[in-house]
Amino acid sequence: MKPLRLIACLLAVPAVPRAADDFFDRLAESLTFSAQEGRVRARVSGLLDLEAYDLQHPSAPGVIDTKDRRLFTPRLTTFLDAQLGPRTYAFAQLRVDRGFDPESSDLRVRFDEYALRLAPWGGRRVNFQLGKFATVVGNWVNRHGAWTDPFIVAPLPYDHLTPLWDTQAAPSSATLLRWGHVRPGLLATTEAVEKDRRFPIVWGPSYAIGAAASGQIGRFRYAAEAKLGSLSSRPDAWSHPAEQINHPTVNVRLGWRPSPMWDFGVSASDGVYLREYAGVSVPAGLSRASYRQRVIAHDMAFAWRHVQVWAEIYAARFEIPGIGDGDTIAGYAELRYKFTPQFSSAVRWGRQVYGTIPHLGERVRWGREVTRWEFAPAFRFTPHLQLKLHGGLQRGDSGARATSRTLASQLTVRF
Repeated sequence: MKPLRLIACLLAVPAVPRAADDFFDRLAESLTFSAQEGRVRARVSGLLDLEAYDLQHPSAPGVIDTKDRRLFTPRLTTFLDAQLGPRTYAFAQLRVDRGFDPESSDLRVRFDEYALRLAPWGGRRVNFQLGKFATVVGNWVNRHGAWTDPFIVAPLPYDHLTPLWDTQAAPSSATLLRWGHVRPGLLATTEAVEKDRRFPIVWGPSYAIGAAASGQIGRFRYAAEAKLGSLSSRPDAWSHPAEQINHPTVNVRLGWRPSPMWDFGVSASDGVYLREYAGVSVPAGLSRASYRQRVIAHDMAFAWRHVQVWAEIYAARFEIPGIGDGDTIAGYAELRYKFTPQFSSAVRWGRQVYGTIPHLGERVRWGREVTRWEFAPAFRFTPHLQLKLHGGLQRGDSGARATSRTLASQLTVRF
């Protein structure tokens, strides 16, 4: 079924009758386990997502990986939450889909998260976590699930691909400018292939393996983690921790919530962005440790009655020996308004700009500036069924086109 036709069908979906709600309530009870007078509890829940994309150009924007203009991607996500006494908590996330990001491929099964959290002294002042879990950086990660995120596509810092490759060290400024499509010289057939080698500032929720400590003291919250993968590491690398065993990434975030309406945070990160097999392209006398990604980020959230506002800004520096520092700043601001308990709509604006590098005796921007506008209405038919639509217009991306349009729909069933 074509995506646009699918969107029309989804809009015609009637409200699920009460019998269906009763079914989901009984299902939730059957997926809940309790023992030892409630000291041991476990619950399985999940989401079934049906996503359809309609793209203006065959070369998809961002992390979407398809050569077609239309794409349909089903996804089943199951969550396990277990409480083992007052001080031990475990969770896991299993997904069946065509890839972590929307792509044209066969269905596969994958554990995105599995972790153990300990509160050795009780309370919320300090917690320790070990396993494979989302990063502590920023505030989008806390709401990136299909049921809670107002949009279908991730914000610009988590989605837009920078010119750098993680599979090869950039040998010269001329090569880097070709990778970023700032200077001509890259064949059209090569452009389609090299997209799989580039990466954003933060790749989605960054489910890399690691350990973390977090807690809350009054109105302040803190979190620090050491992970085997930089913020920009791709999903394939999250399951190969040996790549960064000698070069762990350190991420920290400090949050301040002065009132129930406001929430502020500042984050920092330091890690290596090259993959292990890219070491053969590193010049003699250097190592992968010389190719570092350093990030400073600020985030804020505001909620009052029917209005919610979120914003983040990332300042990233990629150290490129022999060329200089590749600086880029990306950020976004989004607003959601709940017209009724069932109907809401969101708008988002994002932008990414690049600094300059030396090239042939002058300073040249090493990437093309990007601006993105997005709009997403959503309707929650029942506590278990939700429909979202997403429209995006991006100008100045790193492809051969100046402007690209993306339409998407997402039907989510929660159980």
